[in-house]
Amino acid sequence: MVTTLTIDKAGRIVLPKPVRDELQLSPGDSLEVESSEERVVLRPVRGHGRVYKKQGVWVFDSGEPLESDVVNKTIRRVREERDRRNLGKLR
Repeated sequence: MVTTLTIDKAGRIVLPKPVRDELQLSPGDSLEVESSEERVVLRPVRGHGRVYKKQGVWVFDSGEPLESDVVNKTIRRVREERDRRNLGKLR
């Protein structure tokens, strides 16, 4: 997504809702800022969890349970992406 943001007098910007939704950002989440030359990059700060293999599948354990709406949104998004790919193959 490419969009133009405006900085207010206090130096703040508002991230568009589609961006917040895509990155699963909520009020109070932290962002890491990287700047170089004429570029600014914002990255969500995620907890430090561990990754391990369980029954042949890589699992990320953040140490905290995910909220059910996050799980449901993720499952829905993955299914929609899979369906779009499969529809493209049928055409």
